[in-house]
Amino acid sequence: MGVLLSHLIPTRKEAPTSISRRAARRPLILVFIAAAMPLALFAGWVVFLNAQQQRRGSQAAAVETLDSVVNRLASEISLQLEIAETVATSATLDKPDLDAFYREATRVNEARPLWQTIQLVDPGGNQVLDVSRPLGDGMRATADRENFEQILKTRKPAIGGIGPRGPITGKRVVAVRAPVERDGQLKFVLTVALVPDAISQILKSAGAPAGWVGFVVDAKGNIVARTFGEQSELGQSASATVRQAIASAPEGSYVKTTPAGEQVDSIYKVIPGTSGWSVHFGIPTQELNGPVQRSAIFLAGGGVLSFVLALTLAWYTIRDISLRRREQEAQAALALSASEERRRLTIDAADLGVFSCDFASREAIVSPRAREMLRIDGSRSEGDTILPMDRILSSIDPADQQKFEASLLSCRSGDVAIADFRTVAPRSRWLRSSGRLSRLDENNLDVVYGVILDIDETKRAELERQQLLRRLSEAEENERRRIARELHDQIGQTVTGLLLGLKNLEPLLGTSPKRKLGLERLNWLQGLARGIGRDIHQIASDLRPTALDDLGLYKALEAFCAEIRRRFGISVDFQPLGRRDRLGQDVEIAVYRAVQEAVNNVVKHAQARNVSVVIDRRTAELRIVVEDDGNGFDFQEFSQGESRHAKLGLSVIEERLTLLGGSLAIESEPGHGTSLFMRIPVPIEEMGYVPDPDHVD
Repeated sequence: MGVLLSHLIPTRKEAPTSISRRAARRPLILVFIAAAMPLALFAGWVVFLNAQQQRRGSQAAAVETLDSVVNRLASEISLQLEIAETVATSATLDKPDLDAFYREATRVNEARPLWQTIQLVDPGGNQVLDVSRPLGDGMRATADRENFEQILKTRKPAIGGIGPRGPITGKRVVAVRAPVERDGQLKFVLTVALVPDAISQILKSAGAPAGWVGFVVDAKGNIVARTFGEQSELGQSASATVRQAIASAPEGSYVKTTPAGEQVDSIYKVIPGTSGWSVHFGIPTQELNGPVQRSAIFLAGGGVLSFVLALTLAWYTIRDISLRRREQEAQAALALSASEERRRLTIDAADLGVFSCDFASREAIVSPRAREMLRIDGSRSEGDTILPMDRILSSIDPADQQKFEASLLSCRSGDVAIADFRTVAPRSRWLRSSGRLSRLDENNLDVVYGVILDIDETKRAELERQQLLRRLSEAEENERRRIARELHDQIGQTVTGLLLGLKNLEPLLGTSPKRKLGLERLNWLQGLARGIGRDIHQIASDLRPTALDDLGLYKALEAFCAEIRRRFGISVDFQPLGRRDRLGQDVEIAVYRAVQEAVNNVVKHAQARNVSVVIDRRTAELRIVVEDDGNGFDFQEFSQGESRHAKLGLSVIEERLTLLGGSLAIESEPGHGTSLFMRIPVPIEEMGYVPDPDHVD
């Protein structure tokens, strides 16, 4: 192994060098540069944070102004609606007396400077009177028909959108309407032409932050008021971006582009009680983000300066490190040599063979001890040897070559791969390889390092143990068969003869006065003999069920499950899946005994009401699942506890399965039952067996 590592890690044997006086002064320069770097970055970062804070402050002030304008406009519009609703309740409209209402409406209109006129419109949409004209003068249809239809439908006061320029005044007005109802019927619709000067005054006096421009939009998306340039833009339709934002949410933000191509960041909010009026404030994006962009440039400048300082610091640091590295390399070379020597002694003492395989080149570096174990050559004096992978595989038994190579390839997943294999005959020995990827280059998935251990004695001892256990199991089954046969053929026949003898005693009682008592005792003895016969038959069946030899595993298990249901009242569901061919005698006995032991454990310990036994015959294996809904247990506590009887039952099951190359897995949880998962490999060519003729009839 020492030689292998020496190929991977270069060593230097130069003597340590001293540090020059000039290098001794460098730490002061390094400290200065290291201190200047964070100061430059900190200054740029502070400027950037201040700019961001200024931007957030401007946005927060705009939002506050927006809320103030919305509240004031909502209050003003609500007041105008209330006044219009009050006028609509005038007593002069009860008859109605249009002359009296005309005079009253004229006084109200003159008292309110923001009202241009008051109109009375019938439900058909035709004007009845207009205080800006003489009573009876030629009337026309009302404007803003959509708002008028809303009044007819809801019969509630509402504000409409901004209308077209008046033919006489040349001004745009907003319609404020209120229904005139008498006795539950709509008589007229009162319409007030409201000049939007109050809305403009509220918007202009709101105190918006510098650079922010505000405007009010009606429900149709037309501009009602602006903070400047008002008369030229009143009544114009807002941009599509504005209308889309209003349609998507009652408040929020959006970015629009002006006809001049300038981007504007805007915020908006719908005025409650106006059926869709909204207030908007916007500021050019360049003006809003200008301080942040300038601070970002300043921060970038600080970053460039810090980068230059970092390069300078790195240059000085590299020069300082290079002066010290020679001494460290010399010390590392000495430490590596000592470590390699200790590793070599450890490997020799452990009697391990060492190898490394490169799957890209299909070559392996093999130590002398590894060559000796693989019987490639008998010399231990030579050093490590480079051999083709095929030469390594040719020294392994053909049945184990694929397993050995597959275990090494599995190291690519990062796990340690362990494989037991045999060398070629005639002097075959059991060896164990353990390999993993190199920790020096974990990205190289083609090179695997490993060791070889001689486990021949341990493996042969294990095989002898398994053979002994197999013979013990066979002897146990033979003894069970013999005892069952003796019980059935001899003791069973004796009990049968006893029953016949007791039956023949009945005529001998004659007409004796004690005949009745004698018959009772004779019947009692006959019942006792029949019970003994049943017990003998049950014991013989438990020792060696005849169905297992006569009908096979599946019928025997069906009979066993039925017997458990009869004797203990537990619901046992048996489900065979797949093929039902006869299996080898050792497999059928092992499966039957495993299921028998598992179900008996359920009866004794689980207090279950339902048990399920599933046997699934696959192509190359047999799977058995035994589940119950009993008490269950904590498997970790169970494995560490002292429940010897339950442990013994599970260990017997596991031992039987292991002898056939199978396995046992247990899942259990307190209060949720227990599941046993058993697996036994079955050769594909094994289709059945000839039953032993020496069995219990």
